[in-house]
Amino acid sequence: MTMFKYEIIWIILAALCIVYALMVYLVGSGTYSFVIWLAGAMFFGLCFFFSRNGRWGAVPASIRVLTYALLSISAVVFLSCQVMILSHFFDKGERDLDYVVVLGAQMKNGQPSVIYRYRLEKAAEYLEENTETKCITTGGKGSNESVSEGDGGEQYLISLGIPASRIQAETLSMDTPQNIKNALEIIEKEKGCTDGLKIGIVTNGFHVFRGVHIAKRMTDAEICGIAAYMQPQYIPNNMVRETFGILRDLLKGQIKVF
Repeated sequence: MTMFKYEIIWIILAALCIVYALMVYLVGSGTYSFVIWLAGAMFFGLCFFFSRNGRWGAVPASIRVLTYALLSISAVVFLSCQVMILSHFFDKGERDLDYVVVLGAQMKNGQPSVIYRYRLEKAAEYLEENTETKCITTGGKGSNESVSEGDGGEQYLISLGIPASRIQAETLSMDTPQNIKNALEIIEKEKGCTDGLKIGIVTNGFHVFRGVHIAKRMTDAEICGIAAYMQPQYIPNNMVRETFGILRDLLKGQIKVF
């Protein structure tokens, strides 16, 4: 009876992964993160297969031990990354920052994608409340974009009523580390250096940890995060996807954790 319950659980989890993969795919975000959920469905499908008819017990003990070890290590790594993400999930920033840097995201049909609009709207809210703060929008032009993310972000902020004189667009970067590196170079060119400055990183909550700690790796300026809104139904996808981003940047030495 207990084994039967496990079989049902594996089937339900596999089905949920397939449904969620389809939901993520239909968003048309331009990424392939839905593949992660298809891989999850395959994993739970294998769990179902091996849970039936004593198949798992027939697998050599050494392979079973190795599998348990790999799964345990993966779980610890994954949960550690989730703790890192959650540690900055609701960052509100500080008042009177010298600059806010808006991390770029996809432009669709010449307009910021939904996730990018949330970042820009949060930046606009902050800029309206802190009238001396300047803003840098970041991001180059991808192959599926008609305008650079930096330029598109700048124009969107202007449409929200932020004076153009307070905004600069960085238009060459292709990923988060480049977003931040190029933005810091713009600030250094304007101010001479970043020492003693207060800089906010504006992005969606799941992305703030990586943005803040990449920036801390690159500058001695005071860095804080400003978390923008996230659509609740896509938070699981974004947090799983962000895990891979954190691991990649940790391996490259681009994140300063402590």
